[in-house]
Order: sequence, then C-alpha cells, then structure tokens
Amino acid sequence: MTAAPSTPAQTPPKAGRIFNYIGRNNIRGDFYGGLTAAVIALPMALAFGVASGAGAASGLWSAAIIGLVTALFGGTPALISEPTGPMTVVFTAVLATLTTRASSPAEALAIAFTVVMLSGVFQILYGVFRLGKYITQMPYTVISGFMSGIGTILIVLQIGPLLGQEPPLGGVMGTLRSLPQLLQGIQPLETLLALLTLLVLWLTPERIKRLIPAQLFALIVGTILSLVAFRGVELRRIGEISSSLPQFTLPALSADVWQLVLVNAALLGMLGSIDCLLTCLVSDSLTRTEHKSNKELVGQGVANIAAGLFGALPGSGATTATVVNIQAGGRTGLSGVLRAVILAVLILAGSGLAAQIPLAVLAAIVFKVGIDIVDWGFLARVPKLSGKGALITYVVIALTLLVDLMVAVGVGIFIANILTIDKMSAMQTRGVRLVSTGDDAGELTPEERHLLNAAGGRVLLFQLNGSMIFGVAKAINREHNAIGDCDAVIFDLSEVVHLGLTAALAIENAVEEAIEVGRNVYVVGARGTTLQRLEQLKLYEQLPHDHTDLDRFQALNHAVLALTRQPG
Repeated sequence: MTAAPSTPAQTPPKAGRIFNYIGRNNIRGDFYGGLTAAVIALPMALAFGVASGAGAASGLWSAAIIGLVTALFGGTPALISEPTGPMTVVFTAVLATLTTRASSPAEALAIAFTVVMLSGVFQILYGVFRLGKYITQMPYTVISGFMSGIGTILIVLQIGPLLGQEPPLGGVMGTLRSLPQLLQGIQPLETLLALLTLLVLWLTPERIKRLIPAQLFALIVGTILSLVAFRGVELRRIGEISSSLPQFTLPALSADVWQLVLVNAALLGMLGSIDCLLTCLVSDSLTRTEHKSNKELVGQGVANIAAGLFGALPGSGATTATVVNIQAGGRTGLSGVLRAVILAVLILAGSGLAAQIPLAVLAAIVFKVGIDIVDWGFLARVPKLSGKGALITYVVIALTLLVDLMVAVGVGIFIANILTIDKMSAMQTRGVRLVSTGDDAGELTPEERHLLNAAGGRVLLFQLNGSMIFGVAKAINREHNAIGDCDAVIFDLSEVVHLGLTAALAIENAVEEAIEVGRNVYVVGARGTTLQRLEQLKLYEQLPHDHTDLDRFQALNHAVLALTRQPG
C-alpha cells in the first residue's frame, strides 16, 4: 500500500450538514486530484460499461453521476466513487439472467437498472439503521475469497472478447463450456491486439505512469495501433456513443421477477457497501481523517438510485481512483465534484473519439483489473498460516464462481463464525470448574481453602470465569452431571464478565436439579448484566435470601456451619 503522506490530521466537519466536505482551502489540490481521477476514470468506465453489456455510455455516465452524488452527500472527504469490478460482475450476472426471462433486451435492461435503484435503497437503509460499523466486520479469509472469486469471474468473462468474439451466455460456466468453440473461432489479430495491450499495462515504465495512468496509456496505445498497424483490418470497436445527456429511466418491475430483483438488489447493496467502506479505510489511512460510515452508505445509496434512474452502472468507492486523487492533492469533496464536471464535459464533447476504441483493448483492461483484484499473495500464504483459514478462503472462491455471490459470503461467514465459536468455547470451557478441596483452586484465599477442607468434600464450589457464551453451556452441564454425593453447591459467578442466555439457562437448570435432590444451593458474586440476566430468569426467587446476598467466603462459611448443625 502507498505510504501515507505527511498530511496533518484533520478534524472531520460536524455531522448533519449537507455538503460537509466541500472546502475552499485546498482548491488547487482538489482540482489536480479531480482532474487526475477523471483521466483514470475514462478507460475503466468505458471498459466496465462494455463488459457489463449495458454499453460504454452507461459506464461513462455512471462514473460522472455516482462520483458527483457521493462527493456531495457521502461521509468520506477524498473518496472517489465510480463503477468497480465487483459491482460490474454482479450487474452483468443480473442482466444476463434477466435477458433470458424478459420479453426484450430493452425490458431486461430496464429491470436491471431497477435493481440498481433498489440496491441504493438498501444502502440507505443500512446507513439509517447504523449498520456501517458491522458491514466490514467480516473475517479476512471471507473477504479475500470473495474478492478473489470476483476477480476470477472478471478474468473468465473476458476470454471471449480477448479471442475476438462475443462473450458466451451463461456466465463463468457458460464461458468454460464454450471454450473449445471460442478457441476454434479465435480472431488472431484481435487477440494479438489484446495481448499487446496487456503488455503495455504490465510493462509501462514508472516514469510514464507518473505522467499518465497505465490504463489510459494502454487505451491510447492500443487504439493507435489498431488504426495504424492494423489498418484495413476489420476489428470490433465501441462504435458511436451518444453525446447527449443520459435519459431518465422509470423503474420497471415485472411481477414474475420481483423476487430475483429484490434478492439481487440486497446483494448489490451489501457488496457495494463492503467495497466502499473498505476503500474508506484506505482513504482514512492516507489522509489521517475518519470517515462517517453510515453517512457514506446513505450517500452511496442516493448515488446508485440516481445512477439507476439515468441508466448508468452501479458504483462504489474505488480504491485506485481514491488513492490517485489523494496523491494528486485531493482532500475534500470538491475534488469529486470537479472530477464529475470534467467527466461530463469530456463525455459530451469527446464521445465521438471513443467510437474507434477496439473492444479487444477494453477486454484487456478489464482482464488486468480481474488479475489485480485476485488476492494472489494471501492465497499463496494462507495454507501455511491456517488450514481452517485456507478452507474458508477456497470454499468462498469456489462458491463465488460456481454458485452465487450471496451464498458464498453467507457460507463463508457461517463457517468462520462456527470455527471461531468453537475456539472461544474451548477457551472458555477452562473457566468452568468444580472445586471440592482447597488444593484444587489456587485463587482461593487461605480462609476459603480451610473452609473447603473442613467440609471434607460435602461442599462443592462451582466456579465460572470470563465470558460465558452459548458454547460453554455444554461444559456447565458436564461439570454439573459430574457432581457426586454432597450436601451443598456454591455457584460462584464473581469472575463472570458476560453471561449469555444459553449459559444462564444451563446454570438455572443446574440450580433447579440441585434443589430437587435436596442440596443447599448458593448463587453468589453476580454483578452488572450477569445479575440482571439471573433476575430476569427469576432464579433468585427459588433460593432463600441468605443463599444469594453473600460473597464467596460468606457462602462457604454458611454452608460449612450448616453441616455442623446436621444431626449425627
């Protein structure tokens, strides 16, 4: 990651105002940041628009509309939002599915843009219900597997265009099944042009990258090669792009696809939120500011609603564009506003120039984006770091490719949580102990040890320590079932910092069974939320007051004295 510049820490503006981050103290830096981000946005927006099936104009206007709205309403000063690889993958899959179910391509496209609008509604809801801080709290194994799966999808889907042909229907599996036919129908010159573009992307010297982004440089070089070195060759090109403003698109929701629309909108909204908030963290580290995650989600939601209404691709926070903006001097939302204005002018004035861009060049750019998204370093290291982590990562990748993006995330989080709970439960189980003599527990005071030894095993101390999550309930039941012949049991909760409902019910069950067999039962040491939990269960109502309003030493003393008063 690029080292953070030595920028003084900034205090975030007060929340609750619109246009929080539009400042006048850094106009020059914001202008250069916006200009640079606009330049790098052009090739990516064109490539994603063509790759999605919605058209180059859809990608271009997405970069302008989403960038403008999030700059005005978002919660991260220097964030740049535009169409991204992950969002394009989901939109492409949605559009491909709808194309097979709608009555016409136009209807499929209208419904797909409705999905974009609804995804924005979901993002707004995530922000309103303040879910921002939870959305990115996913294990890195899941995030890495998910993003690597998306990168692989982008790579596979570009095989057809790289070979000079239309992408096959059926997504990843359709492309893999069609691979023999694609190889048979290869267009050698288009494939050569794509390979040359990839070489430019990989081999561009750093001194050139400092002057012009590698993607734009490759786009220019590839287009010039197609016009000069491939003169007279029939190549597939973008074609004419309308120079007019985007048209307003009304939402369209067919009754037979509403479930598909809602599910994919929720997925798109969640993916966009994760993608965006991870980029916000990168922005924070570079600018030494702190973003407002919930406000950012609302801003992103409004932006995607606007994008859907004007027939543009969905978008999210873009890491590369954000880093470029910051490195060029952008610090406030003004850079995002200027970027959007520059893009709109370029689209309206220069759309005719884009008509000659070969599709093979754009396919190479998207192919390189897919390679960059795959987390190669972590995929190579994770088997050495953790076998379980490797399992989660590879399962998420496989499900992302072969099943569904939402299923992949859900299964990945489920497996990760189960493994985490199992590990935590094993750790917490050591905090459940049954003590019968003073020699069994080193943390007891000498007086408490003396009382336990004096009881001769007739008084047992049931100790619980730490966080009692639901996985500990089994250990509580096991220790309770191991209780042999005794006269009194003291449940010591003085070291419990959290008592989950399932563990509390296990304690309740142990107390009730001990009472049923005639033992004296004491419950001592509960404080705070632990005490509240037991009171909610009405556990103390089953015991005499002098068996609960005691500390551990007093309970031991009371139990031992009760033994001496027994006959015989």
